Amino acid sequence: MAEPIARVLPLLGVAHLDRLFDYSIPAAMEQQVRPGVRVRIRFAGRLVDALVRERRRTSEHPGALKPIERVISPDVVCSSQMWDLVDNLAIRSAGVRSDILRTALPPRHASAEKSGLFGGGKSWVDLYGSLVPVEELAGSSFSDANSALTNHPSGQEFVSSVLRGEPSAASILTLPGQDSAYLAAALAAATVWNTSAEIGATQVAEQGSAADREVNGEALNGGVLIVVPNQKDVDRVSQYLRRWVSAAQITEMTAAEGPSARYRRFLSILHGQARLVVGTRSAVFSPVQNLRLVLVLGESDDNLVDPRAPYLHARDVAQLRAQREGAAFATIGVHRCAEVQQWIQTGQLQSIVADRAAVKEHLPIIRALGETDLQREREAYARGSRLPALAFSAIRQALDAGHPVLVQVPRRGYAPALSCAKCRSGARCRHCNGPLELPASGETSVPRCRWCGASAGVFTCNTCGNHTVRMSVVGQDRTVEELGRAFPGVPIVPSGGEQVQRFVEDRASIIVATPGAEPRVTSRPDDDPSQPRLFGAAVMLDPWIVLGKEDLRAAENAVKQWMQAISLVKSHSQGGLAVLTADASLPAVQKVIRWDPERAAQAELSLREEARFPPAVTVAAVDGTTASIEQLLQACELPESAEKLGPVELPPGVRLPVGLDRATADEARRMIIRVPHEDSLLLGETLKTAQAVRATQKNAGPLRVILNPVRIG
Repeated sequence: MAEPIARVLPLLGVAHLDRLFDYSIPAAMEQQVRPGVRVRIRFAGRLVDALVRERRRTSEHPGALKPIERVISPDVVCSSQMWDLVDNLAIRSAGVRSDILRTALPPRHASAEKSGLFGGGKSWVDLYGSLVPVEELAGSSFSDANSALTNHPSGQEFVSSVLRGEPSAASILTLPGQDSAYLAAALAAATVWNTSAEIGATQVAEQGSAADREVNGEALNGGVLIVVPNQKDVDRVSQYLRRWVSAAQITEMTAAEGPSARYRRFLSILHGQARLVVGTRSAVFSPVQNLRLVLVLGESDDNLVDPRAPYLHARDVAQLRAQREGAAFATIGVHRCAEVQQWIQTGQLQSIVADRAAVKEHLPIIRALGETDLQREREAYARGSRLPALAFSAIRQALDAGHPVLVQVPRRGYAPALSCAKCRSGARCRHCNGPLELPASGETSVPRCRWCGASAGVFTCNTCGNHTVRMSVVGQDRTVEELGRAFPGVPIVPSGGEQVQRFVEDRASIIVATPGAEPRVTSRPDDDPSQPRLFGAAVMLDPWIVLGKEDLRAAENAVKQWMQAISLVKSHSQGGLAVLTADASLPAVQKVIRWDPERAAQAELSLREEARFPPAVTVAAVDGTTASIEQLLQACELPESAEKLGPVELPPGVRLPVGLDRATADEARRMIIRVPHEDSLLLGETLKTAQAVRATQKNAGPLRVILNPVRIG
């Protein structure tokens, strides 16, 4: 054998074993063992899975090499491009490569391999089952993508550059009332059908099928990857895509599929049959062949952050992957986060925004509470009402016109937070000191702990000894009750938690939704998807809950949630009205009223730069105990530019590191290490090495390292 040795990476998830090991290749496996293939090896006396990284002639290991036990599958599941991406991400995130590969590669299923590719192995183009000519679909998708960006001055040029195969990158801010999913679907369909700005429908017909067309000698058979926060968005994008492609040509990669179905779809992507992939955060690693375009919707949504180590953000992975593979990249949404704004200011992305006149034309009237309204609200609260007169009037006006109304509330449940009725101290559990809540309405409902679930019985305040409680935070269920009494005979539809409504009828009704669970108004089959049906009014209740969070991103998240809700309301010319039940003078409220998401992102980034927090700098959050954090610091040599903050108590609401539980929660600490961006890779590599050194210590305690965490404090 020319190269009898395989270098493999054991998939163990252990920091100090995140390196390559040499194994001999048995003669019977000579043709099967290739770089990127899954194999089974004997490691430390037990059989473990591994990935072949490369083959070589010699080994630096002085002793005899153990042979590979068997080849799990002959498919090359990890290409050289994927290896490079994983290596880069591991350094950037101070993580272990096998943890990243665990997310990127679904578990192998033999039944999926036996089933083969879809449609008997047909190509992507041949999976299309309509009688509509491909050339017509190519032309219509290109036209629809351009039409969706008519009001964006540089939008159509971006579409043309994508279809020419240029690695353009942009952040597209959609108009109020415009569905981001529709724009993403149109742009994706135009790309996979290989339409270009220089190729019209006539030229397409002259040059042959979409699979065979060439521009400048390169085949235009590229793929598209669309990453969205949740299943609801996947369904919406797929629904729009069916205007230009068949259902068989859309590959969805989400947690909803079973393991076998997911692996079969993975193989379809791996072998180039699937070109159009729509999925949630882990889909960002899908091995799309000849990747031409990567789209991310809802780029600041927390659902795009992997809750498992090394806590990668799909937005960052998508941008890095597009950059390394020479593909176009775009974020699409009604709001822009500070991280994307920094990419724009450093020249990595271009900003595509609509004309100011078009924005004003599509906006509803946005009202907030002035001093007179605030005084009336205080009087209303004294009488037990949460609905200001301004909001009540907006709801009544929309209902009288026969339109649905959206009411956004920040929290689920009935009364998720209670306090002492006398001294206003937070009501805590006598067993674990967790917060008390009222789970349901009714005289028989007893406060219980949100942490341990224990009933509070007869409550006694630790501060003043009082035995009565009040609702300090009102949830969605209680709001449904209040609105039912205020608007008798009107259907009240809750949407949140485990009962998320995807669509509601276009009729007089009130939809009470938590942020992210806002449904869409049902459209008729003959409706133009570029002009969706919208709510007649929207009311944002209890804004102080969102703004009052002890979180670096509290104001940014508040603006995002409010903008997303308001973008579902009819324009002012159609009678649309949105009411924020907050002081109109608050900076976050002013950003929404002015509706300039680009300037709002610039202001947020400026504040982060002043405070020296992400994305202005690179930050590592080290969570553990005082002893474990000290062990890590002793094992690493931080860059000279590193600044250490803490350790301090772990911020409320942050998940405890593995090894700590409720009983030992008071031992949890967090240390912040921040460096300038030019030292970010050095910081990641240093922390990665230190974790490997520390993992060899038998007395290692709980520890977690997160680079640029979503929540710092």
